[in-house]
Amino acid sequence: MSYISSIYKISIIAFALFFGVSSSGCPVLECWFVQEKPGHRGGFSVPMSQEKSLMFIRTEAYSEEIISDLHPPADISPSRVYYVSDPAGTFCSAALNPPKGSVNKPKCEINPFMPHASMVRWASALTDSAQSPVYLQADWFSVAAQGLDEQLTLSNIMRAPSASKEPNVILSVSSKTPVVRSRLGEPVLLDCGFWVDQSSPVHGSGFSVEWRYQFRGEGRLVLAYDGKNDRFAETSETGADIDITGLYETGNASLILEESQVRHSGTYICTVYLPHLLAQVAVDLEIVEPPSLSIYPSPLPLLVPGQLLLIKCEASGFAPHTLDLGWEFTGADGKSRSLGQGGVTGHRQASDGTFSQSSRLELDSGKMRLGRGGDITCVAKHAGGTRRATATLSVIGVSAPSIEDSMAMVAVALLLYGMIKFLYWTFSSSDSSDTELENKKEK
Repeated sequence: MSYISSIYKISIIAFALFFGVSSSGCPVLECWFVQEKPGHRGGFSVPMSQEKSLMFIRTEAYSEEIISDLHPPADISPSRVYYVSDPAGTFCSAALNPPKGSVNKPKCEINPFMPHASMVRWASALTDSAQSPVYLQADWFSVAAQGLDEQLTLSNIMRAPSASKEPNVILSVSSKTPVVRSRLGEPVLLDCGFWVDQSSPVHGSGFSVEWRYQFRGEGRLVLAYDGKNDRFAETSETGADIDITGLYETGNASLILEESQVRHSGTYICTVYLPHLLAQVAVDLEIVEPPSLSIYPSPLPLLVPGQLLLIKCEASGFAPHTLDLGWEFTGADGKSRSLGQGGVTGHRQASDGTFSQSSRLELDSGKMRLGRGGDITCVAKHAGGTRRATATLSVIGVSAPSIEDSMAMVAVALLLYGMIKFLYWTFSSSDSSDTELENKKEK
């Protein structure tokens, strides 16, 4: 009985896993189908049209019975409903499958795709033959999808027989870290992976991988690898690499930056080339380094009422450049209040790309109600976190004495009174003794 029970449990688990992958694990994706409007004659501004679209997704091929059981919404044209076979389950991610009733939904866009030979030299060997394979004579689509909470970005190339609405995923490129933040000087991994349908003729025909950097209209080639000829393209970039073993075994095309620098902040585009096909995803990298704070002069000198004291807070070594500087004062009663921003200077950039900025504050004990002093704190609010630097300020000669000062003054007065009384008694007794001695001599 125990043997039968074990088999039963295994069967239930296997069925649950199979059902989870082939059915519930794959979403029904709502997308926009975007393409050029027909009749366009060229020019810089290309008018585009977009239509609501829907993708039913399975890891196995569709049958007529399965399609007949699916009922797409009435507001979507039947010509824009697709029944996608995704053997690797590249679409079947939790980031693309929100709970029912969820307001937040993944972003998805479908575009017509035209297979073509690549023009970059590290991928040109993939299409040495000038002939176009018969395999390319079909309907091709590219799908770009972004998961919830920046958990996934995906780019898939799909092929469907002409006039069919049942495409198969042929090439998939994805990243599980569309947005990466790193401290200065740390190693960085920008995730990128790809998958190729083994039943496709393009499988085994070679591939190429390219990483390109873009920031504010400027770009550069970071790394390019020709998988067909097993060689890297020459670039000016240093400290960037990929795992060749993982690239061939698992499709791991992740970029490794040995030591992050400010100049690395920007968008990185991972592109995978196959013969006549390509797909790419973008990964944003932000180098975030909080500032180091110093208050000058250090330590703060004593402040006399009526005297002005100029202090300075220097924030240095931070990136990005956005910073909010301010001052706070904490008195002897423990209560804190803002002293404003002071005079904030412009940014200065160091050779390593980090920034520095300072704030000057003029202290006037009378106008600022500083009492007998307290803690002066410089506060810097930055994307890397809030930083504080504190210095102690002492104010002397304040006209209104505190209770402690009053008690001390009373104690001093009593001490002085006692000393005066003692000296009075001493001199008085000495004078009386001299007078008595003179009287005796006269007698």
